[in-house]
Amino acid sequence: LGRRLLQRNKRLSWPARIADAGVCLLSSTVSFLDCGGGEVWFQVEDKHDFSVNEDGGVYALHHLNLLGKEKAVLVYAHDLHTKQVWKARIHLRPGDATLTQQVPEILFPWRSVVVRGDGTLRRVKRDWVIPPINVPENSRGQFPEDLVRIRSDRDKNRMLRYSVTGPGADQPPTGIFIINPISGQLSVTKPLDREHISNFHLRAHAVDLNGNQVENPIDIVINVIDQNDNRPEFTHSIFNGSVPEGSKPGSFVMTVTAVDKDDPKTANGMLRYKILSQNPQSPSSNMFTINNKTGDIITVAAGLDREKVTQYTLIIQATDMEGNPTYGLSNTATTVIRITDVNDNAPEFTTETFFGEVHENRVNVIVANLTVTDKDQPHTPAWSAVYRIIAGDPTGRFSIPTDPTTNEGLLTVVKPIDYESTRSFMLTVEAENEVTLVRGIHLPRQSTATVSVRILDLNESPEFRPNPKSMRLEEGLSAGSMLTTFTAQDPDRYMRQTIRYSKMYDPANWLEINPANGQISTIAILDRESPYIKNNHYNVTFMASDNGTPPASGTGTLQIYLTDINDNAPHVFPLEVEMCERPEPNALNLTASDPDLSPNAGPFAFELANRPSDVRRNWTLHRLNGEHAQLRLRIGFLASGLYEVPITITDSGNLPMSNTSYLRVKVCQCDHHGDCVDMERIIAAGLGTGAIIAILICIIILLVLVLLFVMWMKRRDKERQAKQLLIDPEDDVRDNILKYDEEGGGEEDQDYDLSQLQQPDALEPECVKVGIRRLDERPLHHDHQYPLRSAAPHPGDIGDFIHEGLKAADNDPTAPPYDSLLVFDYEGSGSTAGSLSSLHSSSSCGDQDYDYLGDWGPRFRKLADLYGGGDD
Repeated sequence: LGRRLLQRNKRLSWPARIADAGVCLLSSTVSFLDCGGGEVWFQVEDKHDFSVNEDGGVYALHHLNLLGKEKAVLVYAHDLHTKQVWKARIHLRPGDATLTQQVPEILFPWRSVVVRGDGTLRRVKRDWVIPPINVPENSRGQFPEDLVRIRSDRDKNRMLRYSVTGPGADQPPTGIFIINPISGQLSVTKPLDREHISNFHLRAHAVDLNGNQVENPIDIVINVIDQNDNRPEFTHSIFNGSVPEGSKPGSFVMTVTAVDKDDPKTANGMLRYKILSQNPQSPSSNMFTINNKTGDIITVAAGLDREKVTQYTLIIQATDMEGNPTYGLSNTATTVIRITDVNDNAPEFTTETFFGEVHENRVNVIVANLTVTDKDQPHTPAWSAVYRIIAGDPTGRFSIPTDPTTNEGLLTVVKPIDYESTRSFMLTVEAENEVTLVRGIHLPRQSTATVSVRILDLNESPEFRPNPKSMRLEEGLSAGSMLTTFTAQDPDRYMRQTIRYSKMYDPANWLEINPANGQISTIAILDRESPYIKNNHYNVTFMASDNGTPPASGTGTLQIYLTDINDNAPHVFPLEVEMCERPEPNALNLTASDPDLSPNAGPFAFELANRPSDVRRNWTLHRLNGEHAQLRLRIGFLASGLYEVPITITDSGNLPMSNTSYLRVKVCQCDHHGDCVDMERIIAAGLGTGAIIAILICIIILLVLVLLFVMWMKRRDKERQAKQLLIDPEDDVRDNILKYDEEGGGEEDQDYDLSQLQQPDALEPECVKVGIRRLDERPLHHDHQYPLRSAAPHPGDIGDFIHEGLKAADNDPTAPPYDSLLVFDYEGSGSTAGSLSSLHSSSSCGDQDYDYLGDWGPRFRKLADLYGGGDD
């Protein structure tokens, strides 16, 4: 069986015609069919010139010179299981690069002899797998090009018809493969493109002339063999990457990627990368290298310095055929590598010593600008400087913020400086970056500088000490009493100046100060109960001014705490109460009010005065406690009115003070709730008799205005009625007047009674309307009538009726000079404006040309005939 398959496989082999075969050129493809299904290993005899892969592809290893001769290649097939060996021969003939082949033949599955257990023979039909047919892409041979012949061993005794189905045959893309139905020859009709379709799966059929299936369909696989017909393509035309400056050799930078549409399993799609050029070539021409398989770019040399070279441009080449420069196709791309900044440069001061000056007592003032240089990339943490004072400012009177734009240090005073204490400062300043320096780099000497600050003297304000000054006094101190001396000191010890004093704020005007020595005395009695006293304290502000240039002044506050004395008598509270005529209950609770403080206030003693005598007869006063008393009515009824009850109240001071206060008691009539309901309560609420009278007068005036407005409206209606117009019913032609804002369809759309336009004499008596008046028409005068109109020969003729009416209007001497029978907006006589109609209708109608109205349509043409057609 194996020998039989080998012989059949020999029919599958074909001679190849090669003009000048290059390395790895596919010469032919062999396959081995083993019924046992064991693993088969191919081996070529001439290993120096050819090689065969595991798929059976035979390749030339170098250029072959076959001119004038033919070369045979012997291929062995080894069964690894049974150790059997078969062989096939391939013939190479000189010619063009197009592969020509002796058409192989494929038989449909055939029957083999199987020995039964009883020793008899039986033929059994077995299926076997047809090896794939390999067809190179982009073939330039003559088409159709034969591929393989399909034949059934049953075609010896009857006629068969062969066909193929599947994509590429009868399915899209159709027509690529065709088969001769009689001979079974399978052919390809055009070049194939592996990048479009890499393989085709067809099915072969064999039927007799009646269409009956003779053989089971067999599967045919056609593989498109890749050719190196596509260049590598980079995914980007320009690649961008970055690497920190100072990176060590071997540091990863970036990855470039290219793709090839050819088969990646073959050398056609295997890419290799390399760097063609580097710009600039500093400090070395080979600062980078690339992994030829992965495209990873790494550094290979030290010396990357952003301050010298900010970026590098590399030209990268990708070549297929595993980078073979002779047969491989290549393409290039540009790679831009940016060198990123690191803090490898410390800030350095532009000078060793800076100078500045500032006036004393000034804060938030810039004394000096400290400038530095830094070679790192501007406006980055590696460039931004941070300043600090390391010596010369133990009390923290200075700070150095950084100007973010210029990177300068702004030496600023943050605490007041006294010239009399310190006249100059010598500061030691250090500058660093926001981020630390990279390892191995230290701060240079230029990162430290000295700042000399000179303090300038100013005329300072005199200072009161202590400020504020407090003292305790008893109220009631008489005017002219000397209280204290409140003086100020001049901080300018090196200036001889005179200080003068004055008063700035004294709300009660109780004190005065001596301008020369600062002695304070009273000019009025101090009263603790004054509204200017807050929590027993009284504050007065004084000012001290020197005679410097310019003059300076300072203020001081004197705080006086006033203690209380019994200088105010108590009085009753509240001062006014209400009570019903028949109070129930008939008691009122009272208390006392005293501006003094305890013990000069309560407890209080309450007592009714002896006079007038009726007080004790009508009222009684009972002391509830030291702060409250109760006033009761002795009698059961008290007439409405206002009563004053004198009450004497005495406080508890060391020298007690008494006072008789009058309590106003309003007695009124009350409702069942105990509330006053008479006018007395209304008056007490704030609405007096004068206010009530004013309200009544306003109401009367409003009624008179309404009456006058009604009378004016009636008079206006009478005047309007006097100006209305009366017209005869036969002159009422309002049925032909249309509104200007309507776009009706014409006379066809109006359901008008045209009999009103007929001769009035021809109308029925009951149809004549009398007394119709229009507000927009002139009035009807009884002393003037239109002349009698002659009856028209045809009462129903509207045109005659209009002409008769026009003549009657023209001949009426009493009619206003209107041009038609219609009257528009009659506004009476006496108008200052002149008449708008200065021509008579009888004279103007005949002279006017109305022919142009005929161009506007049939309706206007009729109107032109009526006005311009003459008497006919």
